[in-house]
Amino acid sequence: MKQRPEDYSSVQKAIGILMAFTPHNQEMGTLELSQKLGIHQSTVSRLLGVLTYHNLLQQNPSTKKYHLGKATADLGRAISRSHSTQLVSIAQPFMDRLRDSVGESVSLEVMSGSSVFLATESPGPPPVSVAFYVGERAPLHVASGAKTILAFSPPELIDKVVKGKLRRYTPNTISNPKTFKSQLAEIRHDGVAYDRGEYNIDVISIGVPIFNHLKEPIAAVSVCAPAYRMESHNESNIVSQLKETAAEISARLFYTEEKN
Repeated sequence: MKQRPEDYSSVQKAIGILMAFTPHNQEMGTLELSQKLGIHQSTVSRLLGVLTYHNLLQQNPSTKKYHLGKATADLGRAISRSHSTQLVSIAQPFMDRLRDSVGESVSLEVMSGSSVFLATESPGPPPVSVAFYVGERAPLHVASGAKTILAFSPPELIDKVVKGKLRRYTPNTISNPKTFKSQLAEIRHDGVAYDRGEYNIDVISIGVPIFNHLKEPIAAVSVCAPAYRMESHNESNIVSQLKETAAEISARLFYTEEKN
């Protein structure tokens, strides 16, 4: 648990002012901020000047009120870029732990256009395990990770995929648009997707989405196993561990789940 610093310094007060504009960046004036934060109006005025000078805040010349400035947008973009480049390093330790727990291969699939690609994996134990090639792509309607990303994507993308050609890779591939759209609704409800030999007849995989700070499904973590061996596993236990792993990775990307 985080401990609140005992010294409520000017820096902490300035941070409090910045955080007061979350989550909607609604304009506020000096008096409003003073009353909201319980900080003397003269102190708020002085700190607003400092924050505005450094472009962390910007003043509306018409209303004289303040809102978040360019520098805060720059910080947000820096976070987004770092998450894109550091996703693998962030996810790998959690994936390795999951692999060791379930004893099967774990993969990280990342959204890219109209398909997903394998960003990294934690290979399962020999002699028989499911192995993929980093960079390998899969269409959005078959692999479990791809389907779970698609299920939480904007309706426009879902409609585009559903209305496109759903190529059949195995006898188990769902190629009927109505059936596939119904499956996506189930995935959104349950938070997990299954690929029961739909892409590779001999492989079963279970995938759960990973969300970023914008609540976008940018990746998925999946457990993959030979079909004959998955039957010996407790799938509900794998799903539970998958959801925990995905939640931990999402939290590292500053995702916060909305409370009902």
